[in-house]
Amino acid sequence: MQNLTAWVVRADVKITNWMARYGIVLLRISLGVVFFWFGALKFFPGLSPAQDLAARTIGVLTFGLVPASVSVPVLAAWECVIGLGLITGVFMRGTLLLLFLQMLGTITPLFFFPSEAFMRLPYAPTLEGQYIIKNLVLVSAGLVIGATVRGGAMVADPEVAQAARERTRMGGIDGSKVA
Repeated sequence: MQNLTAWVVRADVKITNWMARYGIVLLRISLGVVFFWFGALKFFPGLSPAQDLAARTIGVLTFGLVPASVSVPVLAAWECVIGLGLITGVFMRGTLLLLFLQMLGTITPLFFFPSEAFMRLPYAPTLEGQYIIKNLVLVSAGLVIGATVRGGAMVADPEVAQAARERTRMGGIDGSKVA
């Protein structure tokens, strides 16, 4: 039984280390694929279920100054740029800035068009509302990825993580002693 327990612990450590090593990269790439894919769909009229709502939202945000014939291709390109930035890992600060700005715009239909976002306000979202609300996960993924742009990484070893938390708690942001 001890051999089985030791094997399970070793396997758990190896799997956890693998996830810590590759998890952020896989999160970044998969988030990039989602953005690129959804952006590319907007280049083809009628393929994106969010296209009409996005166009009307941009119309409200721009006080009707930007027509759908302009806003949808711009949004499509914007989302594709975010996707490519995430997939390649280049210009991450700028990519994440574009992502967070785009996400701010994405949530506005909940306020501008609540009857389209909810069957019963505020607890029963429509399919469009669910599409918007799921963006909380995308924002959270962006935050996790953003935590690594200065070279940070996920730590699988709980002792190393605890030591880092203690250094941060006792010192400044970078762990140096604060006077």
